[in-house]
Amino acid sequence: MPTPVAITSLITAMSGVYRGGPDAIELLITAFLAGGHVLIEDIPGVGKTTLARALAQSIGGSFRRLQCTPDLMPTDVTGVSIYDERERSFLFHPGPVFCDVLLADELNRTPPRTQSALLEALSEGQVTVEGTAKPLSPLFFCVATQNPLDHIGTYPLPDSQRDRFLLSYRLGYPDQVKELELLQHDGAEGDLARLAVSVDPVSTRSLRAQARTVTLEDSVRRYLLELVRATRAARALVQGASPRAGLGLQRAAQARALIKGRTYVIPDDIQALAVPALSHRVTARAGQQSETVIGNLLETVPVPR
Repeated sequence: MPTPVAITSLITAMSGVYRGGPDAIELLITAFLAGGHVLIEDIPGVGKTTLARALAQSIGGSFRRLQCTPDLMPTDVTGVSIYDERERSFLFHPGPVFCDVLLADELNRTPPRTQSALLEALSEGQVTVEGTAKPLSPLFFCVATQNPLDHIGTYPLPDSQRDRFLLSYRLGYPDQVKELELLQHDGAEGDLARLAVSVDPVSTRSLRAQARTVTLEDSVRRYLLELVRATRAARALVQGASPRAGLGLQRAAQARALIKGRTYVIPDDIQALAVPALSHRVTARAGQQSETVIGNLLETVPVPR
């Protein structure tokens, strides 16, 4: 099966705006089609906002940016009800989570209480305001960022928060050719202004549903499980991957297979996504890097033939 035309159009549209590596776009689309969210850990100025905005515009969705600061309150995320004297009733003013694509910039700069306000949105697709559950957009997708080099005034993300992100990865610097293009275009604002919708919301929901139908043979599913269980036995890790992490890796692998034009998952899909899907969901011992540990496990767990 060839790659669906809608996915090819989406990748092409985003590649015309985001000048970084193609892997960053593919991982973002993988998480989006799998119904998950993304945590990007990188330095400022490498295109995180551009990447999120390009996705929102390409699917014809709404985009909101939440700049996380130490004084940010939970109601600044979810919204608040304000009494309207003219109507003589409380009117709900929705927060930035009521959109299709949310960029939560520098999430670890906001206090834990405010971080937890996003927890329900990420896991349940809704927020509870004053005891009332309010559903979010069916396409709700969060791209959260944090700066790994600047720890002054930051609050570490709790395990429960990190576990709600399907994939976590870094963008890195663009190559010389792409960075030259960026300079020639004087940034990405002009390209974003011209970016047209390439996939309508109905097609987007159809692609998400189609990703869930991608099949896994028993041998591939056992391989995925053996990899997840290997993290729990690894001496370099204090805490291994949870069952939810295994489910997330499976759904991401299904989405990647669809992007590659297949109706079935192969071990390559598992291997390509193991680090971004598992490294932020495990806890490494002092002196160890979780990405390196997961990479080493990929070399030791037998691959089905």
